[in-house]
Amino acid sequence: MIKIKLLYVTAALIASSSLYSQEKNPLEEIDVNQMLMHLDWPNMAHYDAQNKLVDLENNSGRVVFMGNSITQGWEQFMPKMFDNHTYINRGIGGQTTPQMLLRFRQDVIALQPKIVVILAGTNDIAGNTPLKDLETVAGHIFSMAELAHAQGIKVILCSVIPAADYPWRSGNSPEKKIPKLNSIIQDYCSKNNFYYLDYFSAMTDGENGLIKSYGYDGVHPNEKGYLVMTKAVEKAINYLLYQ
Repeated sequence: MIKIKLLYVTAALIASSSLYSQEKNPLEEIDVNQMLMHLDWPNMAHYDAQNKLVDLENNSGRVVFMGNSITQGWEQFMPKMFDNHTYINRGIGGQTTPQMLLRFRQDVIALQPKIVVILAGTNDIAGNTPLKDLETVAGHIFSMAELAHAQGIKVILCSVIPAADYPWRSGNSPEKKIPKLNSIIQDYCSKNNFYYLDYFSAMTDGENGLIKSYGYDGVHPNEKGYLVMTKAVEKAINYLLYQ
Protein backbone atom coordinates (compact mmCIF):
# COMPACT_ATOMS: atom_id res chain seq x y z
CA MET A 1 0.00 0.00 0.00
CA ILE A 2 2.82 2.37 0.92
CA LYS A 3 4.61 1.47 -2.30
CA ILE A 4 1.47 2.29 -4.33
CA LYS A 5 1.13 5.70 -2.63
CA LEU A 6 4.77 6.44 -3.31
CA LEU A 7 4.26 5.57 -6.97
CA TYR A 8 1.27 7.97 -7.16
CA VAL A 9 3.26 10.78 -5.55
CA THR A 10 6.24 10.19 -7.81
CA ALA A 11 4.05 10.15 -10.91
CA ALA A 12 2.33 13.35 -9.81
CA LEU A 13 5.65 15.08 -9.24
CA ILE A 14 6.95 13.98 -12.64
CA ALA A 15 3.75 15.13 -14.35
CA SER A 16 3.76 18.52 -12.64
CA SER A 17 7.45 18.97 -13.42
CA SER A 18 6.80 18.13 -17.07
CA LEU A 19 3.92 20.59 -17.28
CA TYR A 20 5.95 23.32 -15.61
CA SER A 21 8.82 22.79 -18.03
CA GLN A 22 6.40 23.16 -20.96
CA GLU A 23 4.96 26.42 -19.63
CA LYS A 24 6.57 29.62 -20.87
CA ASN A 25 8.20 31.94 -18.44
CA PRO A 26 5.80 34.90 -18.07
CA LEU A 27 8.75 37.27 -18.33
CA GLU A 28 9.49 35.91 -21.80
CA GLU A 29 6.03 37.03 -22.93
CA ILE A 30 6.59 40.69 -22.05
CA ASP A 31 6.97 43.01 -25.02
CA VAL A 32 9.50 45.62 -23.92
CA ASN A 33 7.89 48.35 -26.04
CA GLN A 34 4.48 47.56 -24.58
CA MET A 35 5.91 47.65 -21.08
CA LEU A 36 7.52 51.04 -21.71
CA MET A 37 4.25 52.34 -23.14
CA HIS A 38 2.44 51.41 -19.94
CA LEU A 39 5.14 53.06 -17.85
CA ASP A 40 5.16 56.18 -20.04
CA TRP A 41 1.76 56.11 -21.76
CA PRO A 42 2.00 59.53 -23.45
CA ASN A 43 5.61 58.73 -24.46
CA MET A 44 6.99 61.83 -22.77
CA ALA A 45 10.52 60.50 -23.20
CA HIS A 46 10.30 60.13 -26.98
CA TYR A 47 11.57 63.63 -27.86
CA ASP A 48 13.24 64.44 -24.57
CA ALA A 49 16.79 64.46 -25.96
CA GLN A 50 15.83 66.43 -29.10
CA ASN A 51 13.92 69.01 -27.07
CA LYS A 52 17.03 69.78 -25.04
CA LEU A 53 18.88 70.67 -28.26
CA VAL A 54 16.36 73.28 -29.42
CA ASP A 55 17.78 76.81 -29.42
CA LEU A 56 15.16 78.73 -27.47
CA GLU A 57 16.74 82.12 -28.15
CA ASN A 58 16.60 81.75 -31.93
CA ASN A 59 12.95 80.93 -32.55
CA SER A 60 12.17 83.23 -35.47
CA GLY A 61 9.55 81.54 -37.65
CA ARG A 62 9.58 78.35 -35.59
CA VAL A 63 6.66 76.00 -36.22
CA VAL A 64 5.99 72.79 -34.27
CA PHE A 65 3.97 70.02 -35.92
CA MET A 66 2.06 67.99 -33.30
CA GLY A 67 0.44 64.73 -34.32
CA ASN A 68 0.57 60.99 -34.85
CA SER A 69 2.19 58.77 -37.52
CA ILE A 70 0.83 60.99 -40.30
CA THR A 71 2.85 63.88 -38.88
CA GLN A 72 5.82 61.68 -38.01
CA GLY A 73 5.88 60.17 -41.50
CA TRP A 74 6.07 63.62 -43.06
CA GLU A 75 9.70 63.92 -41.98
CA GLN A 76 10.50 60.48 -43.35
CA PHE A 77 9.08 61.24 -46.79
CA MET A 78 10.22 64.89 -46.91
CA PRO A 79 13.24 65.22 -44.59
CA LYS A 80 14.44 68.50 -46.15
CA MET A 81 11.30 70.20 -44.88
CA PHE A 82 12.51 69.73 -41.30
CA ASP A 83 16.26 70.07 -41.87
CA ASN A 84 16.63 73.75 -41.03
CA HIS A 85 15.11 73.45 -37.52
CA THR A 86 12.50 76.11 -38.31
CA TYR A 87 9.93 73.33 -38.67
CA ILE A 88 10.02 70.86 -35.76
CA ASN A 89 8.24 67.51 -36.06
CA ARG A 90 6.71 66.12 -32.88
CA GLY A 91 4.56 63.34 -34.31
CA ILE A 92 4.44 59.92 -32.64
CA GLY A 93 2.95 56.93 -34.42
CA GLY A 94 -0.23 55.45 -32.99
CA GLN A 95 -0.97 58.31 -30.61
CA THR A 96 -4.42 59.53 -29.71
CA THR A 97 -5.48 62.99 -28.58
CA PRO A 98 -5.26 62.38 -24.79
CA GLN A 99 -1.66 61.22 -25.19
CA MET A 100 -0.79 64.32 -27.23
CA LEU A 101 -2.46 66.58 -24.70
CA LEU A 102 -0.36 65.12 -21.88
CA ARG A 103 2.92 65.82 -23.70
CA PHE A 104 1.83 69.09 -25.30
CA ARG A 105 3.53 71.37 -22.79
CA GLN A 106 6.96 69.80 -23.10
CA ASP A 107 6.85 68.99 -26.83
CA VAL A 108 5.26 72.23 -28.01
CA ILE A 109 4.95 75.06 -25.49
CA ALA A 110 8.43 74.59 -24.02
CA LEU A 111 9.95 74.94 -27.50
CA GLN A 112 8.51 78.47 -27.81
CA PRO A 113 7.26 78.28 -31.40
CA LYS A 114 5.46 81.06 -33.21
CA ILE A 115 2.93 78.58 -34.60
CA VAL A 116 1.73 75.06 -33.78
CA VAL A 117 0.11 72.80 -36.40
CA ILE A 118 -2.14 70.21 -34.76
CA LEU A 119 -3.25 67.20 -36.79
CA ALA A 120 -4.97 64.65 -34.55
CA GLY A 121 -7.97 62.39 -34.14
CA THR A 122 -7.74 59.52 -36.61
CA ASN A 123 -6.26 57.08 -34.08
CA ASP A 124 -9.05 57.93 -31.62
CA ILE A 125 -11.56 56.96 -34.29
CA ALA A 126 -9.55 53.81 -35.00
CA GLY A 127 -9.91 52.91 -31.32
CA ASN A 128 -6.23 52.97 -30.34
CA THR A 129 -7.60 54.17 -27.02
CA PRO A 130 -11.28 53.61 -26.14
CA LEU A 131 -13.45 56.10 -28.04
CA LYS A 132 -16.06 57.74 -25.83
CA ASP A 133 -17.46 60.15 -28.41
CA LEU A 134 -16.23 62.60 -31.04
CA GLU A 135 -16.93 65.58 -28.78
CA THR A 136 -14.40 64.23 -26.26
CA VAL A 137 -11.79 63.79 -29.00
CA ALA A 138 -12.44 67.32 -30.20
CA GLY A 139 -12.20 68.58 -26.62
CA HIS A 140 -8.66 67.24 -26.31
CA ILE A 141 -7.73 69.03 -29.54
CA PHE A 142 -9.34 72.26 -28.32
CA SER A 143 -7.46 72.01 -25.02
CA MET A 144 -4.17 71.88 -26.91
CA ALA A 145 -5.22 74.89 -28.98
CA GLU A 146 -6.18 76.88 -25.89
CA LEU A 147 -2.94 76.02 -24.08
CA ALA A 148 -0.97 77.29 -27.08
CA HIS A 149 -3.09 80.41 -27.45
CA ALA A 150 -2.60 81.27 -23.77
CA GLN A 151 1.16 81.32 -24.42
CA GLY A 152 0.88 83.58 -27.46
CA ILE A 153 1.39 80.73 -29.94
CA LYS A 154 -0.69 80.93 -33.11
CA VAL A 155 -2.71 77.80 -33.84
CA ILE A 156 -3.48 75.88 -37.02
CA LEU A 157 -6.06 73.13 -36.45
CA CYS A 158 -6.09 70.61 -39.29
CA SER A 159 -8.88 68.47 -40.55
CA VAL A 160 -8.30 64.74 -40.19
CA ILE A 161 -7.32 63.40 -43.60
CA PRO A 162 -9.77 60.99 -45.26
CA ALA A 163 -9.80 57.23 -44.66
CA ALA A 164 -12.35 54.68 -45.82
CA ASP A 165 -11.16 52.07 -43.32
CA TYR A 166 -8.23 51.19 -41.05
CA PRO A 167 -6.23 48.14 -42.22
CA TRP A 168 -5.23 47.32 -38.63
CA ARG A 169 -8.75 47.74 -37.19
CA SER A 170 -11.46 47.33 -39.77
CA GLY A 171 -15.09 48.26 -39.29
CA ASN A 172 -14.84 51.50 -37.28
CA SER A 173 -16.54 53.59 -39.99
CA PRO A 174 -13.96 56.37 -40.38
CA GLU A 175 -15.63 57.43 -43.61
CA LYS A 176 -18.56 58.61 -41.44
CA LYS A 177 -16.79 59.69 -38.25
CA ILE A 178 -13.92 61.69 -39.77
CA PRO A 179 -16.20 64.19 -41.58
CA LYS A 180 -18.22 64.61 -38.37
CA LEU A 181 -15.09 65.32 -36.32
CA ASN A 182 -13.84 67.73 -38.98
CA SER A 183 -17.12 69.59 -38.86
CA ILE A 184 -16.81 70.00 -35.07
CA ILE A 185 -13.24 71.28 -35.44
CA GLN A 186 -14.16 73.69 -38.23
CA ASP A 187 -17.06 75.10 -36.24
CA TYR A 188 -14.82 75.61 -33.20
CA CYS A 189 -12.22 77.44 -35.33
CA SER A 190 -14.87 79.76 -36.75
CA LYS A 191 -16.15 80.64 -33.30
CA ASN A 192 -12.71 81.07 -31.71
CA ASN A 193 -10.76 82.66 -34.55
CA PHE A 194 -8.33 79.78 -35.07
CA TYR A 195 -7.04 78.86 -38.52
CA TYR A 196 -8.78 75.75 -39.89
CA LEU A 197 -6.67 73.88 -42.44
CA ASP A 198 -8.81 71.65 -44.64
CA TYR A 199 -6.70 68.74 -45.88
CA PHE A 200 -9.78 66.55 -46.21
CA SER A 201 -11.36 68.31 -49.19
CA ALA A 202 -8.08 68.30 -51.12
CA MET A 203 -7.40 64.60 -50.48
CA THR A 204 -10.76 62.82 -50.58
CA ASP A 205 -11.71 60.46 -53.38
CA GLY A 206 -15.31 61.71 -53.30
CA GLU A 207 -16.48 58.84 -51.08
CA ASN A 208 -14.67 60.02 -47.92
CA GLY A 209 -11.67 57.80 -48.59
CA LEU A 210 -8.12 58.88 -49.35
CA ILE A 211 -7.26 59.29 -53.04
CA LYS A 212 -5.29 56.13 -53.83
CA SER A 213 -2.37 57.94 -55.44
CA TYR A 214 -1.97 60.08 -52.28
CA GLY A 215 -1.27 57.19 -49.89
CA TYR A 216 0.09 53.67 -49.53
CA ASP A 217 -2.48 52.01 -47.26
CA GLY A 218 -5.59 54.16 -47.46
CA VAL A 219 -4.69 56.04 -44.26
CA HIS A 220 -1.09 57.28 -44.43
CA PRO A 221 0.09 59.68 -47.14
CA ASN A 222 2.92 58.93 -49.54
CA GLU A 223 5.21 61.58 -51.01
CA LYS A 224 2.52 62.78 -53.40
CA GLY A 225 0.06 63.13 -50.53
CA TYR A 226 2.57 65.02 -48.40
CA LEU A 227 3.23 67.41 -51.27
CA VAL A 228 -0.46 68.34 -51.23
CA MET A 229 -0.32 68.82 -47.45
CA THR A 230 2.93 70.80 -47.59
CA LYS A 231 1.54 73.28 -50.09
CA ALA A 232 -1.55 73.83 -47.94
CA VAL A 233 0.23 74.14 -44.60
CA GLU A 234 2.92 76.49 -45.87
CA LYS A 235 0.22 78.79 -47.21
CA ALA A 236 -1.39 78.79 -43.75
CA ILE A 237 1.94 79.33 -41.98
CA ASN A 238 2.89 82.27 -44.18
CA TYR A 239 -0.50 83.83 -43.64
CA LEU A 240 -0.23 83.63 -39.85
CA LEU A 241 3.41 84.71 -39.67
CA TYR A 242 2.91 87.84 -41.74
CA GLN A 243 -0.68 88.87 -41.06
